[in-house]
Amino acid sequence: MTIRALERVSVGQNGIGAFILQCRKIDVHYCDYSGSSRGMNSFIKSQLSQFASKHPQIEFAVSPRPRKHPVLIGHYINGKQKSICVKNMDSLQILKKVELLRDASGEKVKRVNKPVTSINESVRGVWSPYHGNGMPV
Repeated sequence: MTIRALERVSVGQNGIGAFILQCRKIDVHYCDYSGSSRGMNSFIKSQLSQFASKHPQIEFAVSPRPRKHPVLIGHYINGKQKSICVKNMDSLQILKKVELLRDASGEKVKRVNKPVTSINESVRGVWSPYHGNGMPV
């Protein structure tokens, strides 16, 4: 008996089998002369090229904005944007903010009231030690 290969090629499902980075572009705005952009200028000269080479799937756009504070703007697949002002930060703090933009999904932060979120409520109801034959009250 011969072994037959799988007849159906696996179907891709969102989130299963492959990780898709949600951040597609990061804009880096700075000023050449402003004192608040000193950390951003050192970040661009020393660490931005290394970070960009490690993450080729993210597009980086560096542009000067005279007489403005330095800003990082992340653009995401879902069409949303997040901007972070990085005035008076050093290059390591700015690197942390760039990593935060890279790891974010672009969605707003939502408060979670219940530890488990489900579409359907529990069939059995909410458990309590006072129901049934468990404890005498």
